[in-house]
Amino acid sequence: MTTVLHINASGTRNGSVSRAATAKLLQTLAPSRVITRDLAETDLPHVDEAWITTRLIPQDALTDENRAVLARSDALIAEIGAADVILVGMPMYNFGMPAALKAWVDLIARPKVTFAYTENGPVGLLEGKRAIVAVASGGVPVGAPMDFATPHLEQVLRFIGIDDITVHGAKEVLAENEA
Repeated sequence: MTTVLHINASGTRNGSVSRAATAKLLQTLAPSRVITRDLAETDLPHVDEAWITTRLIPQDALTDENRAVLARSDALIAEIGAADVILVGMPMYNFGMPAALKAWVDLIARPKVTFAYTENGPVGLLEGKRAIVAVASGGVPVGAPMDFATPHLEQVLRFIGIDDITVHGAKEVLAENEA
């Protein structure tokens, strides 16, 4: 039984190449369960001073107010924890990831929750998961020197412990089997 966390980061709902590519990849994966996180429909907050300081408070010292500050982050992290595969549809906007995906990244990268600092450097705590990313890049090829989105997302995923990462160009995914 496989659970997939399907994340759509495109602000375009109709005609989105990254959405179409992840839909096709999802069919190929044929998971038993899908958790969907549509970042165009989820108003994720940007990190602020309250969140930055609250995330460092030890779990046993959190107040109800602190828990409320971290609630959205906790929910997003729980989705990742429940998934075997994280499937991300990521368009490239101005050479980087969409702001909504960056907000998601900021909320899921939490010390002592998704990563820990050790005497040997940071260690990801979400091991044993796989990530598949479909990148829609318009005129910028995936992996080109001006593609800052793909390496950024890959680095974040590795940082939290997900080392099994496959990146596809969304147009290539859609072109497969259409010959």
